[in-house]
Amino acid sequence: MNKADKIFKDTMKMILEEGTKDEGPRPYYPSDNAPAHSTFITHQIHTYDISKGELPIITLRPIAIKNAIKEILWIYQDQTSSLDVLKNKYNIHWWDEWESKDRPGTIGQRYGATVKKHNLMNNLLEEIKKNPYGRRHIMSLWQEEDFKETDGLKPCAYETIWTVRGEYLDMSLTQRSSDFIVAGHINGMQYVALLMMVARHCGLKPGKFTHYIINLHLYDRHEENAKIMLEREPINCEPKLILNPDKTDFYSFTIDDFELVGYESVKPQLKFELAI
Repeated sequence: MNKADKIFKDTMKMILEEGTKDEGPRPYYPSDNAPAHSTFITHQIHTYDISKGELPIITLRPIAIKNAIKEILWIYQDQTSSLDVLKNKYNIHWWDEWESKDRPGTIGQRYGATVKKHNLMNNLLEEIKKNPYGRRHIMSLWQEEDFKETDGLKPCAYETIWTVRGEYLDMSLTQRSSDFIVAGHINGMQYVALLMMVARHCGLKPGKFTHYIINLHLYDRHEENAKIMLEREPINCEPKLILNPDKTDFYSFTIDDFELVGYESVKPQLKFELAI
């Protein structure tokens, strides 16, 4: 059993056996407008050493790696919150339900728009190169002034902290809220991809990736699928995410520069009703 599968099973058992049920939730199910209740645990820390071949990808169901990485490119390369860019360039539609009323056609002054406004990505790349052993290499999408500018979903995965350790670049991701069974491993893998691109740009190797999740939850309509996944036997494989070795500039990477090899997953895929 790979590390990600073990973490998933242990965490899901903890949610089902020890989790707290919420009250008065904000999310709802679009199919009938019913409140989307969840059971949650708090302060979960998952660490993977990318340099040792560990990846936050489970085999218990197929994970949409390409779309996960496309979303990261949209946020940190395109630096926009435009839904048209997300749909026309990357063929991703999962943000459509969160279109801003204040700024139609976007998700508001959030995510990529925040990266651009505060020059977060360029500042990070410059500072890591200029002062690699600095302890202030932080990108935060949690900008209160941006929240006041427009409506929109406040970022879930909102802060990364970067540390140079010899020839390695380590990164931690802080996430306030995680729909673990649906998006937990999508978030993990997309930020590993970001770590790989930044490390390459700065002449370093990807090191440790730590995912800190404050509220990790399971929605009530996903509980049966969670139990199915707990009953599944994981596949013994060692997946690797490979980044095109011929490129070094952060902004030159495209989705075609990533290749996931050696990955297998249990099928069939499970269907989840999304809460928004």
